[in-house]
Amino acid sequence: MKVVLTQRPVMKKILPVILCASLMMCFSCKKPGGLTQSILEKYFNKNVIGRDFVVSLAKDSTTDLTAAYSGYIFVLEKTDFYHGPLKATKGSNQYEGTWSTNDDYSKLIITLPATVPEFEFLSRSWRFTKKDVPTLQLAPWGSNAPVVLHMTRQ
Repeated sequence: MKVVLTQRPVMKKILPVILCASLMMCFSCKKPGGLTQSILEKYFNKNVIGRDFVVSLAKDSTTDLTAAYSGYIFVLEKTDFYHGPLKATKGSNQYEGTWSTNDDYSKLIITLPATVPEFEFLSRSWRFTKKDVPTLQLAPWGSNAPVVLHMTRQ
């Protein structure tokens, strides 16, 4: 009987430690989403990174800006799955910027040189409204402004 009584207090002390350690192992060393994250990375890598895109629609409220991007080809190059260089080419002119995204690929931040006036519209934080390749549909992040950007893969 004494053996049972002395083991109970020890079990009461060890059980919370085991439970806490188990929970830490379950939630440590993983990116949010686990398997889903890997699928998102593969999708973005296969369908977006390193591919040629053109602006197929650019609207700021009622103003159609699409013609300003005629002849431009945009390529998101890869540093890793979440950011990298962005190349914009028109004829023999090439411009360099950057792109980045968040962990769930709902946001795309584009930064292009301010010295090119038409890049002002593109250089901002965007949210994906639809990722239906070949066309990526975007709207401003954190805003309901009537601004639309569609980029179509070539």
